[in-house]
Amino acid sequence: MTETVVSTSKSQPSAAASVQEPGAALPSAPAPARREGGRLRALDGLRLVAALMVAVYHYAGRGGYVTEAWGTSPKHQFPTLHAFAAYGCLGVQVFFVISGFVICMSGWGRSLTSFFASRASRLMPAYWVAVLLVTAVFALPPVVYEAVSPSDALVNLTLLQQPLGADRVLGVCWTLWVEIRFYALFALCVVLPGANRRRVVMFCALWTLAAAVAQAAHQPLLDLVLMPEYAPFFIGGIGLHLVHRDRGDAYAWGIVAVSFLIGQHYAVGELWNASDPDAFAHRTTIGIAGVVAFGFVAVAAIALGHLSWANWRWLTVAGALTYPFYLVHEHLGWVVIRVLHRTLGLPAGVTFALTVAAMLALAWLMNRFVEKPLTPRLRGVLSRPL
Repeated sequence: MTETVVSTSKSQPSAAASVQEPGAALPSAPAPARREGGRLRALDGLRLVAALMVAVYHYAGRGGYVTEAWGTSPKHQFPTLHAFAAYGCLGVQVFFVISGFVICMSGWGRSLTSFFASRASRLMPAYWVAVLLVTAVFALPPVVYEAVSPSDALVNLTLLQQPLGADRVLGVCWTLWVEIRFYALFALCVVLPGANRRRVVMFCALWTLAAAVAQAAHQPLLDLVLMPEYAPFFIGGIGLHLVHRDRGDAYAWGIVAVSFLIGQHYAVGELWNASDPDAFAHRTTIGIAGVVAFGFVAVAAIALGHLSWANWRWLTVAGALTYPFYLVHEHLGWVVIRVLHRTLGLPAGVTFALTVAAMLALAWLMNRFVEKPLTPRLRGVLSRPL
């Protein structure tokens, strides 16, 4: 995610994004609220909203391993909420739109070395700690979830466990593998030759066309590289950054519109389950498309400056907590739910709230004692000339 970010049905419990310096907006486009470090605070807040959507999905919007945590299906724990929580997995698509916006913003005017150092130093410190922490907790005798093998746990430290076929420690890490492939495409096609409007527009147009061809070709290698089901969200975010730079850019608006139309198509195709009688909850096509539209509209509002009033300092803190919270909330959250609800007997609503609070507190500790000291050091090391 960027800094994210799920078809979280892909999560495997047994296997177990931060805003950089923005490009200047053109005079015709009022800039969103900014404070120290060039952060877009409204975007920070949206990132936390997306992360909380995914957390609600993992705690109350699906079956499987979370049922073991609660002792019964979340359907019984949350008779009304569970039907809405089932849409929370679309928080990942919202993350991908944000990521497209942020990566275009942070890659503009940077060298390839600087871009790589920024991305790696942002992703890896918290990720390494999350992998070690979840592995250690899952290895404890009182914890009911199966731990991965020591060999697979070590492979997980590379962030290449999925293409290498190793079990995943973090269920949500599949989204990081999607993000890494996006970073690689953007770095090779835009950052390396040098970002400019024409090059970014061509990148979006060619990726959109190539992704459609990959979908029709049914070739695994093309799917792996071009990611047709996720490309529209990244491309839409990139288009919204172009809108941020010039709200009158017709090509940028065209990129956004086409990306939304294609993105909602993939989201509906993947998540609409009306024909499945055993589905945990039945999402509607309108509901799915509506959540996707929310992601595009929210980022567009930020790009156009309509949320410039949202400049509270706590939004910067919220943005800083989003990534570590996203990494640890799923599996460790299930452990906390089991302890609070089944061992201590707390009501489901109280357990839900305390679990979210506990994961946010853990995220704050990771940000304070892992990301803040290690991210600048790692960036400094990776920024040295080869």
